[in-house]
Amino acid sequence: MTTWKSQFIAATDEPDSAPLFRREFALDSGHGTVRQAILSLSALGICEAWINGEPVSDALLTPGWTSYEWRLHYVDHDVTDLVDKTFTVGIAVGNGWYRGRLGWIETARYGDEIAAFAELRITFEDGHEQTIGTDSTWSVGASEITSNDFYDGQSIDARLRDDSWKTPGFDESEWGSVKVVPYEGALEPDTAPPVRRVDELLPQQIWRSPSGSALIDFGQNIVGFTRLQVRGERGTTITVRQAEVLEDGTLAMRTLRSATSTDHFTLSGGDDVFEPTFTFHGFRYAELVGWSGDIEQLTTAITAIVISSDLERLGHFECSVPELNQLHDNVVRGMRGNFIDIPTDCPQRDERLGWTGDLSAFAPTAAFLFDVKDFLSDWLRDLALEQSNRDGLVPYIVPDILKYAVTPQAGAGADEAAAFWSDAAVWVPWSLWEAYGDPRVLSDSFASMLAHGRRVRSLLSPTGVWDTGFQFGDWLDPDAPADQPGAAKADPGVVATACAYRSADRIRAAAEVLGRTAEAEEFASMARELRTAFHREYVHGDRILSDSTTVYSLAIVFGLLDGEERETAGARLAQLVADSGFHISTGFAGTPFIADALTSTGQVEAAYRLLLQRECPSWLYPVTMGATTIWERWDSMLPDGSINPGDMTSFNHYALGAVADWMHRVVGGIAPLQPGYQEILIAPKISDGVDWANTALVTPQGRVSVRWERDGDVIRLQATIPEGATAVLSWQGIQDRPLGSGTHSLSLPATTTSVDAFA
Repeated sequence: MTTWKSQFIAATDEPDSAPLFRREFALDSGHGTVRQAILSLSALGICEAWINGEPVSDALLTPGWTSYEWRLHYVDHDVTDLVDKTFTVGIAVGNGWYRGRLGWIETARYGDEIAAFAELRITFEDGHEQTIGTDSTWSVGASEITSNDFYDGQSIDARLRDDSWKTPGFDESEWGSVKVVPYEGALEPDTAPPVRRVDELLPQQIWRSPSGSALIDFGQNIVGFTRLQVRGERGTTITVRQAEVLEDGTLAMRTLRSATSTDHFTLSGGDDVFEPTFTFHGFRYAELVGWSGDIEQLTTAITAIVISSDLERLGHFECSVPELNQLHDNVVRGMRGNFIDIPTDCPQRDERLGWTGDLSAFAPTAAFLFDVKDFLSDWLRDLALEQSNRDGLVPYIVPDILKYAVTPQAGAGADEAAAFWSDAAVWVPWSLWEAYGDPRVLSDSFASMLAHGRRVRSLLSPTGVWDTGFQFGDWLDPDAPADQPGAAKADPGVVATACAYRSADRIRAAAEVLGRTAEAEEFASMARELRTAFHREYVHGDRILSDSTTVYSLAIVFGLLDGEERETAGARLAQLVADSGFHISTGFAGTPFIADALTSTGQVEAAYRLLLQRECPSWLYPVTMGATTIWERWDSMLPDGSINPGDMTSFNHYALGAVADWMHRVVGGIAPLQPGYQEILIAPKISDGVDWANTALVTPQGRVSVRWERDGDVIRLQATIPEGATAVLSWQGIQDRPLGSGTHSLSLPATTTSVDAFA
């Protein structure tokens, strides 16, 4: 554990802007050259730092968002090349998640004072060490950032910009003093990838609105900010508003609720470059008010900067259907925009919170697309801390700012565990275990898993099912009224009991992996009892209570049904899907599992017809409407181009994109037979409508790829298995065939059945 010599410092009298902290230092003399210099950086808020005017990193939003009550990240930067005989360390601090607005209801912020923390450890050639850092001797001044908030945007007055404060010799006579502020939590190293600029987009279309403002379409719904390069009259202010979609030819701001998503840039009279890095927006469109130049100049003057946690891409998918490729691209883009230090539900409105239910749905997809082991393991640390301070209760969001809600609302702050949402404590670590095969993720999360399982057991009714308390249920069922997102067809008790069974069974499996015999027996018993109660209370003949697609999907995929009972449920599910005209009829709980429930019970054609449906509601309907990310609602935009009238409408949510997990495994044909892909299942299921698919994944064993293509009555399949792994080819009508490492080219009989049976 690091013993810190530095302290958190805040302004004694904070300026009316983002504060700047600085101090000049000299290297200890007589010890030769500097061998290494490491700067540890943190803040109560978010910060950026420079040494002698040079940025110490290209990372943004340092140190990120954690459960501040108990822990705070610090980030190490190698600054060996930046230190000189004399040098200045400068730090700018913004509100970030610590003091900025959080939540759509009145909440308490984490703190009233933002503060900087830095410790520079310098090692010389002769072994001498010099440690310098933040303390009461530093000075504080005002910056050009006159306001900053994630929801409302950032204001920058370039007339106040003077970068000489970052270098030695600056006159700080008008600067103020600092004070030491306490922080009682633990300082922990940030093990997740940093947030960075990951892409830049130029305008795709620019035009004048009827009011005279400039409107810009960047072509994609992204998360980040705009960079504006401009020269104009000193004191002129250009206002930039951002939104995801247009309505009636103007920015659709209603969907942002109270978030204004507006930046203000005041010109210096010289050549100005504005980058509001202490905020971020979810947007495709921008509006500029106050731009006096020709709009053609904006083609090079304004750029959309895309930001995300800088995760390594692992998985890829493409196929013969362009709309499915766009759907997959939308899933990837939505994940990038919502994986910004923590996994959020949406990146644009007055929310942007770490909803556990969204991640319960999406974790397997995330773990295939990107290397999220460290990213989500770090988030699970906060889940466990929130949970351990609430007697085992897993909150609905992590970190949990809603526990400070002044005016509680149903579904806002968690008064008790809720199925699917709180189950993230079990399902997310299990997804990481399956994807990466590292048992440490299970051992690190095991206490959290146990506490959740035991708390759920305490909530079961005398009949043995979970039919008590508030439940989100099958949230955002497409048949629910716009203003009642929880009014689903699926009985909430059926959903909750099925989720409880899945969690109990996975805790049992995790205990077996870790050699925890007593806990394995405890949760095997709980799973058996839940299964018995589920059948007794909810299964009546060949029907499950509420007789909806979600209840059959969960019962099949979670293993609550066996044998003929399972096949009967699959047939009933396929019939319900056909009766709906192959339109989607599930919400958050059912959507990740319905395609698996169909294909695993032999209803492959029904699954494909559901996937390929283009009318609303369906996965491809948003694609037909020009979507470039996954929508929160199946009908976030209505067919006439108007926006859903509900007050909860986002155009960048990844949860309903969880179908990509099934696309990777079943359409693409790559799935783990053992955790970490030590053994790989190659088992694409083919049906009419898709003529070829190409899927690849960088596993812990190496890169695996599968390409198949229809050639008349034959499927040409090529599979590449990495060294150190083995695979099994599973194909209908053919005995499972082992495959060793290397590339295998096979000709297989097409096994499709006409979808006319469902016409």
